[in-house]
Amino acid sequence: MTEAPALNAHPPLFRPAKERFHSHRGWLDSWHSFSFAGHHHPDWMGFGSLRVINDDVIAAGQGFGMHPHSDMEIITVMVDGQLNHRDSMGNSGVIRAGDVQRMSAGTGVVHSEVNEGEQPCRLLQIWIEPEKQNLPPSYEQRQIAIGDDWTPLIAPDQTGVMAIARPVRLWRAQPKNGTTLQLPASSHPRTWLQMIDGSATLGSAERLDTDLSSTTANTSINLSSGDGIGLGPNHSMTNLQSRSDDCDLLLFALA
Repeated sequence: MTEAPALNAHPPLFRPAKERFHSHRGWLDSWHSFSFAGHHHPDWMGFGSLRVINDDVIAAGQGFGMHPHSDMEIITVMVDGQLNHRDSMGNSGVIRAGDVQRMSAGTGVVHSEVNEGEQPCRLLQIWIEPEKQNLPPSYEQRQIAIGDDWTPLIAPDQTGVMAIARPVRLWRAQPKNGTTLQLPASSHPRTWLQMIDGSATLGSAERLDTDLSSTTANTSINLSSGDGIGLGPNHSMTNLQSRSDDCDLLLFALA
C-alpha cells in the first residue's frame, strides 16, 4: 500500500495548485496532485489510501483508448462537458457534467474514455486503493445534484450513496460566497480537501478569519482552484468559508 506523508505535519500538508505535476499532450491538459505516469516524487506518492487526483481537460474528439486497470477504486467526477465510457464489463454510455462514475477494477477491467462531444471536457479522476485485492469488478454511475452543503458521493455503507471497496467517504459541496461549512465529524485518521474551482478559507471554528489579510498558517489557510490540503487526526481546522460564488470542492475521509 502507498505510504502517506506524516499525519501530524504542521502546518497541514498543503498542495498548492501551481506545484502539482503537469502533463500536456496537446489534446490532454492534466494536473496531478500526486505522482503519476512519468512524474514521481517520494513525498507525493499519495495520502493514505488516496493514490491519484488528476484534473484533466480533454479536447473534443480525443481521449484514452482501451486500457487495463486492476485492484483500484476509480472515481470520475465530471465537471464540464461529456465523456464516453466503454468497458469489458459491457457498460457503455456518456458521463456528463454533474455525473459521478465509480468503477471497481478488481481482478481486471479494460475500458476507454473518449470525449465524443464538440467541446473540451473537464473531469477529476480519483484512484483509491481497495481494502482487499482480487475483488469482482463492478460499475456504477449517477447524476448527483450538489448544493451549498456537503453532498455524499461515495461511502461504503450508506443507503442511496455509491459504494466503494474501502471504508472511505467522499463529499462534494458548492457553497456560495460567505457560506460557512463545518467539516463532517469523522473517525477516519486522514482528511483531504481538494478545490475544484473558486476560493475558500479553511480554519478552526474559533479562528476563522473574515479578514483575509490576517490569515496565517497557524490560524487558517486560503485555498484556490486546484489547491489541496491533507489533515491528520488531531487537526483543528474544522470550518470552511466560501470566498466566491463558484466555489466547488471535494472532501475525502480516508482510512
